[in-house]
Amino acid sequence: MADTGEEETVSAEASGFSDVSDSEFLEFLDLEDAQESSASFSKPGPSSKLPTKDPKPVSLQDWKRGLDVSSPMERFHLKYLNVTDLSTQNWCELQVAYGKELPGFLAPEKAAVLDIGASIHLARELELGDLVTVPVTTKEDTWAIKFLNILSMIPTLQSEGCVREFPVFGEVEGVLIVGVIDELHYTAKGELELAELKTRRRPMLPSEAQRKKDYFQVSIYKYIFDCMVQGKVTPTHLTHHTKLNPEKPLGPSVLRHAQQGGFSVKSLGDLMELVFLSLTLSDLPVIDTLKVEYVHQETATVLGTEIVAFEVREVREKVQHYMAYWMGHREPQGVDVEEAWKCRTCSYADICEWKRNGGVLSSTLEPLAKKAK
Repeated sequence: MADTGEEETVSAEASGFSDVSDSEFLEFLDLEDAQESSASFSKPGPSSKLPTKDPKPVSLQDWKRGLDVSSPMERFHLKYLNVTDLSTQNWCELQVAYGKELPGFLAPEKAAVLDIGASIHLARELELGDLVTVPVTTKEDTWAIKFLNILSMIPTLQSEGCVREFPVFGEVEGVLIVGVIDELHYTAKGELELAELKTRRRPMLPSEAQRKKDYFQVSIYKYIFDCMVQGKVTPTHLTHHTKLNPEKPLGPSVLRHAQQGGFSVKSLGDLMELVFLSLTLSDLPVIDTLKVEYVHQETATVLGTEIVAFEVREVREKVQHYMAYWMGHREPQGVDVEEAWKCRTCSYADICEWKRNGGVLSSTLEPLAKKAK
């Protein structure tokens, strides 16, 4: 956000950590009766046009021609990705592409699901303490708040306490990934455990496809967090991707908040140095166990808990495959035919040519990697 000279509260999206730690965004996509669905790729929707801000709609073929010019990271002006961008790819990659091309296309009823999930998360966060709103004026200020949150959580983790909404960030396959871990706490055995909360509209566990997406999400969180405490993430990585100015003085509200926390800093660079030193010198352990908890939205009843096995090789292979799309080395892919039931609740089903054409795009582009030579 540009420096306006006036204080204003910046949204989560502007902060660089717009990732929703509880991916309610996909909860409504996961139909419990999906296996009985008769949805099909071949059924055409009422429109094959992509709605845009311009009066004249743009076809998917024209959209793909635009992709021919630059990578998705460049086309969508992305400096980083959210963890949920990658986990959503695990659900349907083409849905992610449409989501970036058509922001704000979410149906009202689906937005309501997000709001309910966010409220439940907020209630849990308030169990550990009050939230403080700090007015900010620049993008450096917004990232500074996240750094201050990390600094305040490190002592709690050192004393084997519980923290919630822990920001994570790191370079993966040359791209900056950011996210927010729901909860970190220690088990009775003294192991550091990541607990991810997923809320459900219906009082039943999600399908296997949904659980796979959730498992992948928490695995990425662990991968990034472990890199942070092992000193594998540096200020250079962060400033390179975000174009933050380390020398920029922090705003007065942020400075007051830092001083109240006992931190003597003047610029973002001062704060970044303090954060990275604290992460590497605090002897924080890597995450030992991953847990996903499913809770019914209406009754707050725990529906079930899943312990996730972390397979680093599998995570790396999936991330490399997904990053190939973001770097422009291949086109986005829709779901396999046997998972066409996912299309039933997709906001973009009516304009998706992958669905209309039985699992292929209407035309094939040369690999973008070749065109870059």
